[in-house]
Amino acid sequence: MILKDGWALLFFPVIIFFVYFFIKKDLSSGIRFSSRELVKSPKRTLRLAAARNLFYLRLAALTLFLFALARPQSVSEETKIYTEGIDVVLAIDCSGSMRAEDFIISGIRQNRLEAVKIVVENFIRGRKGDRIGMIAFAARAYTVCPMTLDYDWLVENLERVKIGSIEDGTAVGSAIISSVNRLKDTEGKSKVIILLTDGINNAGRISPLTAAEAAKALGIKIYTIGAGTKGLAPYPMRTPWGETVYENVKIEIDEDTLKGIADETGGRYFRATDTESLKEIYKEIDVLEKTKVEEIGFRRYKELFPKFVIFGFIFLMLEIILSGTVLRKLP
Repeated sequence: MILKDGWALLFFPVIIFFVYFFIKKDLSSGIRFSSRELVKSPKRTLRLAAARNLFYLRLAALTLFLFALARPQSVSEETKIYTEGIDVVLAIDCSGSMRAEDFIISGIRQNRLEAVKIVVENFIRGRKGDRIGMIAFAARAYTVCPMTLDYDWLVENLERVKIGSIEDGTAVGSAIISSVNRLKDTEGKSKVIILLTDGINNAGRISPLTAAEAAKALGIKIYTIGAGTKGLAPYPMRTPWGETVYENVKIEIDEDTLKGIADETGGRYFRATDTESLKEIYKEIDVLEKTKVEEIGFRRYKELFPKFVIFGFIFLMLEIILSGTVLRKLP
């Protein structure tokens, strides 16, 4: 138990004075006699002793009220979480080409980004003990979610990844460097970037292969995924009348660069035309070396002052009732 507002106990000397005052005060009678010999000492009984010490009930009530004012709390804490896992950053392309609708999920045609988000969410939900972060990129990269073990929060942030949220383009090199920055100071022996894109690097100041060399120097493995069907893909277009029509568009993927990134860092390249390619990545991650990671947990408090208030009122009411009935004193 801890006291949230322990300063309230500074008033405890007032309680001590209260005790001293009532012990010294003559509460036995309001009638004065010239000599004690005129009044014989009453026979000591339990009732008389209780009457003389009745003020201790009020003393107990005041003490309980004082402790209630100090806000006693019980602590239920989980200060640290230890688990076995790896450190993973998911780098997701959210450029305009990801609008192409060449993925089928549960019989429904989806654009590439929405399909990837569904698969990535399932991947996150299936992890246990892996610390995961998320990067989104188009013409530049930004952090969607820092490294965490809170998968619910990670999935909530995944919903924020939208096409058009940043200027269009495909900055693969920037995405790798941003992911590396998230992993370089972590303690995991196994550090992995899963980079998914459907285009060719055409933005950013950093070459993808140069970024891959930086990742390799820090012992970070990169799995690259080229998302999208080979050949033409249905792409939604808006007509001048506000209607949506589909045109078959060829979207190029720089597979050579993606393979080079993976080979440079000891990873592997996948072509994801459906969810099966992504599942292969997850199997590959499962065999990676695991290491113990630590994350600060949460501390929860339970307020205990209501119990002190209730017992304080019980003692106070008991003192009032007894002093007015069976232990009543006559002046």
